[in-house]
Amino acid sequence: MPKIMGSSLAEHRERTRNALFESLSLLMSQRSFDKITLSDVAARAGVGRTAVYNHFADKEDLLLAFMEHEVVRYSEELSIALAGIEDPIDRLRVYMRQQALLKRHFHFPTTGPLASSVSRSTAGRLRAHGGLISQMLASILTDAMDEGLIPRQDPAMLIPLLNACVMGGRPTPQDPAARAAYLDALDTFVLRAVGARLPDHAVPAIRRTHAAEDVSPQRTQEAPHERAAVG
Repeated sequence: MPKIMGSSLAEHRERTRNALFESLSLLMSQRSFDKITLSDVAARAGVGRTAVYNHFADKEDLLLAFMEHEVVRYSEELSIALAGIEDPIDRLRVYMRQQALLKRHFHFPTTGPLASSVSRSTAGRLRAHGGLISQMLASILTDAMDEGLIPRQDPAMLIPLLNACVMGGRPTPQDPAARAAYLDALDTFVLRAVGARLPDHAVPAIRRTHAAEDVSPQRTQEAPHERAAVG
């Protein structure tokens, strides 16, 4: 009989799911989704392969559950952080930087390697999960328009263009100086693109979300702009 993780069956199931999510996250940071097997996930999580099927029908089912779990967690963290920032333009700056600082496998893609590695129905559901994050951006843009900080424009047309600035370009540099320069350039480009005035103050500091690239204290000291982005 497999060892029960937790004081009850419900707690055991929750801990097992979380262990599988953490395992999948780690493996996806190391190799592409199509190169990962359920046996890999189970072994990394410390559970038997058959135990995976007590929670998920197949690998794509696990991926969808993982993405749903992560997008809800990420959106809650970012919503709490943005709630403390009154200026919609500053919220936009923070939002875009947080997207740029996401670990690559935490992007919720509609195209590209991950979407092409799954079935059409799964790719469609991945797009739906990404929609939750886009709703947050739509709200920020609408607030900015309502306050007269940017011209009136259709968020549905603008959001894919803004997302492409982050997810469609090169990965955010790892070198502290290069990363700071890249984030500054992204900030300027996005604000000009939406028609906003360039602020004369730094991007507000927020607590780093769990999905963001880790920045060590040493690297943070070397890159003050990065500190403002991730908190």
